[in-house]
Amino acid sequence: MVKYLGGPLPLTSLNHISLLCKSVEDSINFYENVLGFVPINRPRSFDFDGAWLFNYGVGIHLLQISMNPEDLPNKSDINPKDNHLSFQCENMQVVEMKLQDMEIKYVKRRVEEGGLFVDQLFIHDPDGFMIEMCNCENLPVVPLASTSHACRLPSAIDSKLQMMDMSPPNQQQKKLAEASSLPQEMLRLSTGNRGHEAEFAIVI
Repeated sequence: MVKYLGGPLPLTSLNHISLLCKSVEDSINFYENVLGFVPINRPRSFDFDGAWLFNYGVGIHLLQISMNPEDLPNKSDINPKDNHLSFQCENMQVVEMKLQDMEIKYVKRRVEEGGLFVDQLFIHDPDGFMIEMCNCENLPVVPLASTSHACRLPSAIDSKLQMMDMSPPNQQQKKLAEASSLPQEMLRLSTGNRGHEAEFAIVI
């Protein structure tokens, strides 16, 4: 294993995902009308076709492939273990009904951890890239004992990064400590609202 010295890079947030597509027009239609992304201005200096979209704090950059579109892999089967982009949802039942109304093929999964459940819906974009919709926030983020630096989490009050020092209720904290094999005093997790930026750190 390669050993990286000096600590991680000074990053702040995820900016965008770039995706090759057979048809920029078809992909814009999908990301705008299925996933709710908004087309935004794209630098005119680019000498290749593409489009930029933005929502949920992240950008989607579409790149028109220069090769024969038929040379791109054609993925028909939805494999939840494949590379994918995941979006948090507030109501999975509504999302599933919308997919049915749009006649979009999907695969449904459920994950259980310590009595908590996460529902997942997987679909493909027009080029076979997999998209997940989930309620993953049902599972608390529990740092491993080897973690030594702060981790930024999404939250809902504003877009600034703030240091949160909020412990979950005693019963939940005890449950998390048992699940992660860490002493209770080592767990300090943010419990901010969705859409806000927060941080947690292991406290020794």
